[in-house]
Amino acid sequence: MMAQEFTAQMSTSAHGWRLYVVLLNTFEVWPEHDFGRAAPVPTFTERAAALTALGYELVPGAEWEWCETPDIPDDLSSPVCLIATARVRSRTGVGR
Repeated sequence: MMAQEFTAQMSTSAHGWRLYVVLLNTFEVWPEHDFGRAAPVPTFTERAAALTALGYELVPGAEWEWCETPDIPDDLSSPVCLIATARVRSRTGVGR
């Protein structure tokens, strides 16, 4: 049986970086990991460890894609919010 794929997202706010797995069309609570800091940006290794702890891994060949959006829509002078996304799948042997 093939592992189901999901989207992992990582974003930052005044509280710091947070990684979560988007579970659409379900009533499950989205698994999340708080890195506990606003800087520096979590490394690839830290993101992989967080995903592992949540029971997920990157889909083979997947890469993190980054985008930025203004904190205040339509105000290009407002601070930028960075959002990263990647395709992930349930890890084999983990209860998903």
